[in-house]
Amino acid sequence: MDHTRTLFLGKNRPLCQRHGWSPWCGMMVVACLLLSLWASTEAAEQRGPAPGPNDRQITLAVKSYLEREHFLRHPIDDEIAARWFDTFLEALDPQKVYFLQSDVDAFAAKKNLLDDLVRRGDVSFAYEVYDRFLQRIDERLPWVEKLLATTLDFNRDESIVIDPDETTWAQTPAEAQEKWRKRIKYDLLVQKMEKTSPQEAREKLGRRYRSFSKRMHQTSADELLEIYLVSLTSSLDPHTSFMSPGTLENFEISMRLQLDGIGASLKSEDGYTTVAELVPGGAADKDGRLKKKDRIVGVGQGSEGEVVDVVDMNLNDVVKLIRGERGSVVRLKVIPVGKNVPQVYDIVRAKIELQDSAARGEVIEQGKKPDGSPWRIGVINLPSFYMDMDAARQGQADYKSSTRDCRRILDEFRQKRVDCVALDLRSNGGGSLPESISLTGLFIDTGPVVQIKDADQRVQQYDDLEPGVAWDGPLVVLVNKFSASASEIVAGAIQDYRRGLVIGDETTHGKGTVQSLLDLGRQLFQRLPNAPSLGAIKITMQQFYRPSGLSTQLEGVKSDVELPSITNHLPVGESDLDNAIPFDQIDAADFVPTGRVTEPMLKMLRQRSAERVAVDEEFLELADDIARYEKRKQDKTISLLESDFAKQWNEGKAAEEEEEEKQEKDAGPRRPVVTRDFYFDEAMRITADYLAALAGGIPGLAQSETSSVAP
Repeated sequence: MDHTRTLFLGKNRPLCQRHGWSPWCGMMVVACLLLSLWASTEAAEQRGPAPGPNDRQITLAVKSYLEREHFLRHPIDDEIAARWFDTFLEALDPQKVYFLQSDVDAFAAKKNLLDDLVRRGDVSFAYEVYDRFLQRIDERLPWVEKLLATTLDFNRDESIVIDPDETTWAQTPAEAQEKWRKRIKYDLLVQKMEKTSPQEAREKLGRRYRSFSKRMHQTSADELLEIYLVSLTSSLDPHTSFMSPGTLENFEISMRLQLDGIGASLKSEDGYTTVAELVPGGAADKDGRLKKKDRIVGVGQGSEGEVVDVVDMNLNDVVKLIRGERGSVVRLKVIPVGKNVPQVYDIVRAKIELQDSAARGEVIEQGKKPDGSPWRIGVINLPSFYMDMDAARQGQADYKSSTRDCRRILDEFRQKRVDCVALDLRSNGGGSLPESISLTGLFIDTGPVVQIKDADQRVQQYDDLEPGVAWDGPLVVLVNKFSASASEIVAGAIQDYRRGLVIGDETTHGKGTVQSLLDLGRQLFQRLPNAPSLGAIKITMQQFYRPSGLSTQLEGVKSDVELPSITNHLPVGESDLDNAIPFDQIDAADFVPTGRVTEPMLKMLRQRSAERVAVDEEFLELADDIARYEKRKQDKTISLLESDFAKQWNEGKAAEEEEEEKQEKDAGPRRPVVTRDFYFDEAMRITADYLAALAGGIPGLAQSETSSVAP
């Protein structure tokens, strides 16, 4: 593999997912949307950052690769410039509360010039717009302070628009002030619903907006360039993006699943860096003093280094201060949860294995075999398709790999004499293309796994070339609408080969494109041993297809047995993203299905599951939650009359929060391998029915219909 290119399949979030906001978080999105991108720098005399020394060189390279390498081969023309313009403004001001319409009109004079400017590597438009953005922030902050000190009327019958597509920029400063009055009133009502005292609510919101303003003023040239160029790349398709050097570093860490640090997952809350989770077995976890929800207010290097104040500092910069060479000391000034007096903890950095992102296995029991003993099901929880790219390029024999980890788990399952393997790909957003192919090969013998078409319409078939399998017994694959890309390659191949049963949401995410990661420093300075870090472009270069010839693009992989789920109804699929590449199909590859899943079997499994779901209390409650969500999703406005607001809040907020907490728990460092909730339990009951059908133990299903699928 070329050391400057890495094939990558992964679902990435666009700068602004226009239709994916809950009504209750829509008004808060500005305060968190750009949080991971902005860094702490010394304030310059001007409002915004000064242009970076590499801006022109990077911009010219990105433009060149987009026109030459992108799957669509679409020139950067006026059409793309118009999309770019809209996306950039939306990224900065999605709720249209900072800019005035006159600002947008002034910017629009250059809308059709953006394609001409980029040909010269000229990104001055980004600095012009961002400087005006900071000017408007500076004007809005005194309004916020004044409104928070004012007594607002919560018995006034009025509403606020919460759909970004339905709102408009204010025509005048007076209209802008009215929008902010409603916005602060909304914020205070939210705090009231969350049982926050009036005084605490005002202090919290004041701190939130001051912190936001400070972070926006700390934006560096690298980060502004990233926002601007990602607005360009996503105008071609939602998965092509530019990564600044800092973002590239974080991406590489996520792929190799290790770094040096203290082992804490951090988040930013109203100006404070808060501990979200501790990595099990990490340095902080072993030290024992740092706890979840503690606030880090200062960071010092070594035993005597100055403790730097990190209140209101960008989260990425706080993380950079805490990371460091293993064996070195970092001192954290911490306000423990529930206390007001800070303490200083000295922690020795260590190598952190990000096991929360690695494959893990667990054996569970479900149902009964004909002899009365329970079925033993080995569950593999695989959150991503990872590979340590650097170690692989260097030829290290033991580089980190999702396929290797799954093979080891399968070996353990065989020793424990499991009857079936359940591969849990729910919320697996993808990763390495080679890993998806090799992992599929653990379950099928040699044959095509995926077909890939490039911009010249050439189709290449990628086969599993390794004879034999790591697991030849019954197989179930669990998916949901967040299962994307590499997950869809595996699920699609397993389904096409009739090798196993796919259970879950109606369909997977629907991302059927392949990206290559091009390191710009290595590309531009190939002859230099130590190329400068200029970031990278992750560019859509190909589209992939299942062995059957169907693309997963937009349509995803449809489950063999569908289960009701709130995620079925969330606007988070590929088809909900702007500028998604269309669906198509090609000729089927030459492969032989195994016949381990038959249509009569599927009909029986669907029927038995539907009968259980129809009378299950928790699924019935879920149906009510879905109905309420669908009703609320149609709302374009929210009442600011307190009695109506409280009613709307209580009509579905609890279920929404429960779903958010579940996703956070299942994605955190201490996520369980198996969560025995009602959804998973029904998937396992379907699995038990499947095993019984394979064994000929389901009344009404003739043995002749299952004889070809015996394990």
